[in-house]
Amino acid sequence: MMPTPGFHPALALMVPREGAGAGTVMFLQIAAMVAIFYFLLIRPQQKEAKRHREMLAAVKKGDEVITNGGIIGTVVHAAEDRLTIKTGDTRLVVMRGRVAQVVQEPAEAAKKD
Repeated sequence: MMPTPGFHPALALMVPREGAGAGTVMFLQIAAMVAIFYFLLIRPQQKEAKRHREMLAAVKKGDEVITNGGIIGTVVHAAEDRLTIKTGDTRLVVMRGRVAQVVQEPAEAAKKD
């Protein structure tokens, strides 16, 4: 028996069985893709955004921070939406949302472990 050109046995498995229409199979495939996108892209991004919002809300006077522009300084005044940081001999006012990270001292990081 000679195989038919262009026919592959795996293609026969993709044909819907009796009782399930092509619309049902397509709906299930789209639902699976949406679930994959949610768990691989959307959910981790939401968790990171939540962690960043909590970190920004916890910034207080005396914390050492790094801004998105790479400026490292110590917070000398914290308002609702702005922070005044001291870097060297200069004081800068930055938007609270532009803080990329709060620097932890090694002793503080050891206490958390």
